[in-house]
Amino acid sequence: MRTNLFKLTAAAGVLALALTACGSDDGGDDTDGALAGEGSGDDCVIDGEVAIGAALSLTGAAASYGESQKNGLELAAEQLNEKEGVTYALTVEDDQTDPRQAISVFEGFAGDGTSLIIGPTLSNTAFQAQPIAQEEGVPVLAISNTAAGITEQGDYIFRNSLTEAQVIPQTVAKSIETYGLENVVVMYSNDDAFTESGYEVMASSLEESDVTVADTLTFSKADTDFRALLTEAKNLNPDAIFVSGLIEAAIPLVTQARELGIDVPIIGGNGFNNPQLMADAGEAAEGVVVGAAWNSASDNAENTAFLADYEEKFGGQPDQFAAQAFAALHIVDHAVREDCSADRDAIKAGLGNITDLPTVLGSISINADRDAEHDAVVQVVKDGAFTVLP
Repeated sequence: MRTNLFKLTAAAGVLALALTACGSDDGGDDTDGALAGEGSGDDCVIDGEVAIGAALSLTGAAASYGESQKNGLELAAEQLNEKEGVTYALTVEDDQTDPRQAISVFEGFAGDGTSLIIGPTLSNTAFQAQPIAQEEGVPVLAISNTAAGITEQGDYIFRNSLTEAQVIPQTVAKSIETYGLENVVVMYSNDDAFTESGYEVMASSLEESDVTVADTLTFSKADTDFRALLTEAKNLNPDAIFVSGLIEAAIPLVTQARELGIDVPIIGGNGFNNPQLMADAGEAAEGVVVGAAWNSASDNAENTAFLADYEEKFGGQPDQFAAQAFAALHIVDHAVREDCSADRDAIKAGLGNITDLPTVLGSISINADRDAEHDAVVQVVKDGAFTVLP
């Protein structure tokens, strides 16, 4: 069942949007009526609600990421709907960490007049679902899909998440410099597009360095017992272990490594960037290095306000996935207000014009390949929190 959030306009506005969507011959891509407004920027006024759909992993292997994303979107929608001129009707559906379910969700959004789709949570799910939106001319903003090739699926596909190719090389270089690495082991989940992409960038970055990769060990994203693999890695006496895996693997892997007496740095990709690592792995998480697109210590005005507002609403601190989701809806709002239209093609054009937009992620631009550009950060877990690796 679909849950509609933040419908703050009158019923007449809802009806106007529905009639506009149903009356269009191209699936709700009509600029007349409730989808088109007057003015631009902060002066933009659109009478009807702007329908935004989100396909997120609220259950399944990526549920911890999806819940954070849902929180970030809800907070952004609440705040944006307090502004004058544009009201967003946010609909969040569970993709169940299942490409088949995500396809169904995308088909529903494409057919009901939704102006833009956010998500899905994982890259391998996105590869299956995004062609639906591309074929129907619905813009998509990916908020956590870092695998190579995501935006290559079509000119309606955008993302505000940095690619693994943008984050991991910086992480590898910084780790080699900081810890004087010469001999390492690499581990990765080989049944997920996100973690495979992360591994490929890790391997390439290490190959370009003077570091020797003693062995590459693979596991499944569903695995929880890594003792045999970790024992194999320990016997190779590495200076560090690089891992590309989801948080559900990261927590037991890090915990079991420390239990086996492996005290060398463990260096993870984007999948490790979740406070759940520290919460569940505890002391074992200390010293883990993680490449990231966002750090809570950033002191830009947008991030400072976001941290306070998130804490007030949800009673805890956000992670990168909440921050990327929060930033996404603000990016969409900027795109909508540029031409003051919730028409799908107008939003597509607006997303393509995002340049140096202040967000919680920092100043963000969307390049010609429809990928985000902003500064990355290398973090280390210290005293139970992510801090910038000096």
